[in-house]
Amino acid sequence: MREQGEHRIETVAVSAGRPGGVGAPLNTAVSFNSTYRRGGDADYSYGRSGNPTWSAFEDALGALESGKALAFASGLAAVAAVIETLPVGAVIVVPRAAYNGTRLLLADLQTRGRVQTRPVDITDTAAVIAAMDGAALLWAESPTNPLLEIADLPALLGAARKRGLLCAVDNTFATPVLQRPLEVGADVVVHSATKFLAGHSDLLLGAVVTRDETLRAELHRRRTLHGAIPGSMESWLALRGMRTLPLRMERSQANAAQLASQLAQHPAVDRVRYPGLADDPGHQLAARQMSGFGAVLSFELRDAETAVACTDQLSLIADATSLGGVETTIDRRNQWAGDEHVAPGLLRLSVGIEHVDDIWADLEQALNQS
Repeated sequence: MREQGEHRIETVAVSAGRPGGVGAPLNTAVSFNSTYRRGGDADYSYGRSGNPTWSAFEDALGALESGKALAFASGLAAVAAVIETLPVGAVIVVPRAAYNGTRLLLADLQTRGRVQTRPVDITDTAAVIAAMDGAALLWAESPTNPLLEIADLPALLGAARKRGLLCAVDNTFATPVLQRPLEVGADVVVHSATKFLAGHSDLLLGAVVTRDETLRAELHRRRTLHGAIPGSMESWLALRGMRTLPLRMERSQANAAQLASQLAQHPAVDRVRYPGLADDPGHQLAARQMSGFGAVLSFELRDAETAVACTDQLSLIADATSLGGVETTIDRRNQWAGDEHVAPGLLRLSVGIEHVDDIWADLEQALNQS
């Protein structure tokens, strides 16, 4: 594991964002305040501009991602804030298979003339670079949701910076435990902190991280003007969740690797998408630029009916659309608006920290009955 400053990331996850000084509490308290007396800390003049609990979460995430973070009300609010820094009519290069919330937002903005999009196959490095001409923003996602495609981030970010594009990377799936895009040329990293960062399926929160003070100030301005502010309790819970992020990722990732191998051998499964498999198209690239392959995989069954029959037979695994919690969840993505391009029988599996043999037993019996 690479070091971050003086400490490794496991230590940073536990120690960052804590109060300092003799007699200080170990944990930042939840601050439920909308109003502050004049003459104090300039960051906390009114509840829409700042909050000590947000700051503690932001300090911790910034340390993990090697930048400075800003919390938002949701992951999509964070996405929107980055896009709102662009001028009207700006061209955005975006993966065809990116998170559907991002694509639906961009489609809506394009319909109203706010931006133009250039969808690309993010795994085709040459095609992505060719699409950058005249663009203002490269939006990258790796691994992608839900196809688990891997982008060549160093190559794409390097090419984008040479052409003057703003570079944003959605790092929700990998988390800073597995990759830190700011270290390879990204201008801004985006997270749905709802997912792995918080890790317990009990809150909505988003975040951006950057090293550019001017960009951070503009994103803070967007957050304040648009009112996309996080809740105090959500921020506190997310900070607590991040304390165990490396441990949770280690267990979930190990489980995912074993399940991917077992699913690949099951006769009912047509294809498994997981960069940890040696025959996955993104395996070699992921092995070079990530320190692990993640805790999400997708697998394809014959058709939608077979996939629905499978999920109906599950008892331990929850049929739910989110991901990144301590519990294993499964979701047929084609049923959702914006993911109609996904194969009807594709099931996305977010692997939790349960005993892997119990997860497999539930999957196997469901597959055998579907």
